[in-house]
Formats: sequence, C-alpha cells, structure tokens
Amino acid sequence: MNFDKVIDRSGTQSAKWDTFNEDIIPLWVADMDFKSPEPIINDIIDRARHGIFGYSNYHPTYYNAVLGWFKRHYRWELNKEWLCFTPGVIPAINISLLSYTNPGDKILVQDPVYYPFFGAIENNGRKILFNSLKLSNGRYMMDFDDLKQKIKDPRAKMLILCNPHNPIGRVWSKDELIQLGDICIENKILVLSDEIHCDLVYPGYNHTNFASIREEFAMNSITCTSLSKTFNLAGLQLSNIIIPNKKLRDRFRNTIESLFIPEEFGYLPNTLSLVAYTAAYRDCDDWLSSLIQYLKENLEFLEEFLKDNIPQIKVIKPEGTFLVWLDFSPLGIANEGLEDFLLNEAKVALDDGAKFGKGGEGFQRINIACPRSTLNEALTRIHKALKELKQN
Repeated sequence: MNFDKVIDRSGTQSAKWDTFNEDIIPLWVADMDFKSPEPIINDIIDRARHGIFGYSNYHPTYYNAVLGWFKRHYRWELNKEWLCFTPGVIPAINISLLSYTNPGDKILVQDPVYYPFFGAIENNGRKILFNSLKLSNGRYMMDFDDLKQKIKDPRAKMLILCNPHNPIGRVWSKDELIQLGDICIENKILVLSDEIHCDLVYPGYNHTNFASIREEFAMNSITCTSLSKTFNLAGLQLSNIIIPNKKLRDRFRNTIESLFIPEEFGYLPNTLSLVAYTAAYRDCDDWLSSLIQYLKENLEFLEEFLKDNIPQIKVIKPEGTFLVWLDFSPLGIANEGLEDFLLNEAKVALDDGAKFGKGGEGFQRINIACPRSTLNEALTRIHKALKELKQN
C-alpha cells in the first residue's frame, strides 16, 4: 500500500472533505485519507457484480473471521453467542443507556473524551458525572481517588471507558484497568468499554480488552468494537458488540428489537458491510502492520516539525489511535478564537479541544492518518499563519 499517495476525496459526499471549502485542509473527523486494503475492495466489487442486494444474515464465515481476529491479535477466545451487532459504536452506547439505566441516572465519563458520549447521555435523559483525567508531565492518568468519591453517588450506574482513549491517545495498562474494574465491581457500576481504536496501537504498547482480564469483568461489561477506524470503513456502518453476560446480552438485544426491525439479532446487516468486514478480519493483517508503521512515522514527523518550527505547541504523545492531542495554550490565543484562527487564517480544520469536556480548552485534536505531504502542508500553513499573526 502506498500511503503517500494523495487521493482526491472532494465531491465524494465525504463528511471530512466536503464540509468545508476546497481551500481548507481537513484533519478533524476520525477517518483516514487512505484507501482500504485491496482484499476488501476486491470482495466488495465481486459481490456488487452479483447485482442483488437483498436481506443478508450473519453467516458462519463472518463469525469465524471475527473470532479468529480476536484470538490472533488479543488471545481472547470469544464465543459466537456473545456477539451482538449495531450500525456503529455510538448507536451501541445509546442502546446500552436505554437497556441498563433509567432517566436521571448518572453516567461516569473520563474527560476530556470523545464528545458524542455527552450527547448520547444527555439526549437519553441521563446525567454526566465527570471523573476527569489528570495531566502530569505530558501524560494523562486516571484519577482513582476522584472516581472512588464520585462512584458513591446513588444515581451512578455506568462508566464509559474509552480504551484506547480518544482524544488523548492513552492505551490503558492492564494494572490501570484492573484498578478501575475492581472499583466498579465493588460499587456495582456497569462498564461500557469503547474499544473502537484497539487495533491502532503503536510499537511498545499493547491493548488489553477490559472484559478479557477476569471473568468478573466480563460479566460486568459491554465491549464495543468495530473495524471502521482500523481499515477506514466507517461509512459501511457495522460494529461488533461483545456481551458475555447473557442477562445483559438479552436486554441489549431486546432494546435493539424495539428500535430496529425485529429479527433474531435485531439488526439486519448491510450486505456489503458483511463482505468488507469478513475480508478485513481474515485477510488484512499485513496491511494493518504497514499502516501502523506509517502512522508512527507521521507522528515522528509531527513531533519534529513542531519542535523545530512551533515549539510552543506541545504534543501529548499518543500510545494508540491516529489522533493526536495538541496543546496550543502556550501560544496565548484565547480558546474562543483558536478554532477561528486555524480555520480562517491557517486554512486548516482541526477538532476544537473544548468540545471534549473540561480541560480541553486550548487544545486541538489533529488526525494524522493522511499522506505525509498533506500533514506537512497543514503544519506549514499553521506555522505561516502564526508568523503573520506575530508580525501583526
């Protein structure tokens, strides 16, 4: 795969590229500017040539591909029965909120964190309970002392864990997850673990599936997974939700069936999604290894560029994901003007940190899953705009 190849995505109804004017470089929303692997593309083309796109089901071939992936990559032996399916992780979070909590209940989140969590909680009549992460020496840590206090709230019912964490890029260690899990078990708090970025981990770090640690954790958790980030398949809308606890699984499926077409598993699959995901789980390990290496080099390029040209912008070095959390606060630009400056002066669209919750002010999230020339042009624009701002 030639990850350096620039692919024109304009005019393709791309949320990333067609949201802004053509003079803007968009490095905001979390999809990649790389083509998906050839096995996925070829299998979609072959299936499309068949010409009939009726209702599909989850064939044993698909189950085997999913189970093989988790065994191969994480040494996690899944049972077929544990799998539920949704059109995305955010729908799965909404379904979980409806299945396991009641209006007025409080949901713990570890901010700054992926902002659609907030909407899912509030739109379902639940309340956000912040267990904010601590930033120390350029690295975020969980605040377990704060968690132990917040979790005593009698309306606290669920914690949404983001692992790897978006936007800060932490890949939580097994010890951290054990400490978190023990606190939640002791206080009867259900853990919903969003692991959508779990395949995108940099060398030197390892992802631990929360539910794989102990049987207790498996029985007290919902694990949300998808290959949408891994292989750039977000538009195909399929997620695998892992629920080992039968009572929790039945409640989840009952909610799906009340919201979607009632079927055995509640959500009928998109025909091309099944084809694409089967190929991805089965045939694309080498492509993923190459992608991670390229992302690592892009991260190093980003760090070097900022060090040499804009040292005031601090990189919170990620351990996973293709998203990087940048601290712009030393530049002294007021938070309300930072996004406007980047968009209108630098002509670069990033994700404003304030949207990710408390502590996000002065930060921006940048997506480095793009050709290096695109990343270089975006950083060069920011550098030039800052020089002009200083001169004025």
